[in-house]
Amino acid sequence: MVVEVVDGLVYTMTRPRPIHQRVGGELHGELRDPFDRGRGGPGGWVLLPEPELSLGDRPDLAAPDVAGWRRERLPSPPRGAISVVPDWVCEILSDSTRRHDLTVKMPMYFRHGVGHAWLVDADTHTLQVYRRVTDGWLLVLSASGEDVVRAEPFDATGLDLATLWRW
Repeated sequence: MVVEVVDGLVYTMTRPRPIHQRVGGELHGELRDPFDRGRGGPGGWVLLPEPELSLGDRPDLAAPDVAGWRRERLPSPPRGAISVVPDWVCEILSDSTRRHDLTVKMPMYFRHGVGHAWLVDADTHTLQVYRRVTDGWLLVLSASGEDVVRAEPFDATGLDLATLWRW
């Protein structure tokens, strides 16, 4: 069971389905070498699957499916929940989490200052990339199927979406 607290409200959800976990794991794997390890890409990031976040004074407690920080903003591993706002988050949408991710977590990420958010739909094989702008989230990329994309903030290398959907 997953428990999150946003705006003082407690939300409980079942653990993700295997396909949800697989897509999140594949995405983390595809981004990890070039952006976290600097192999074949610029490096400079810390990428974590399902990190425990504690954001704000009256903390919102959440766990995005994958999140990333510029290395200079998270130079060493925290001992507990991470209180540094991520530069990027990704939520894998599923029937059981879609509404919560869209109506609760996306506004919460915006409120705390997350720079980019990705929504990946494992059922429809789609990726939506959002950039934070003054008054909300701006959709900057929508891709699907087997597209190879350069998606902010990881646009230094291409991401082959087909790798996310393979079982």
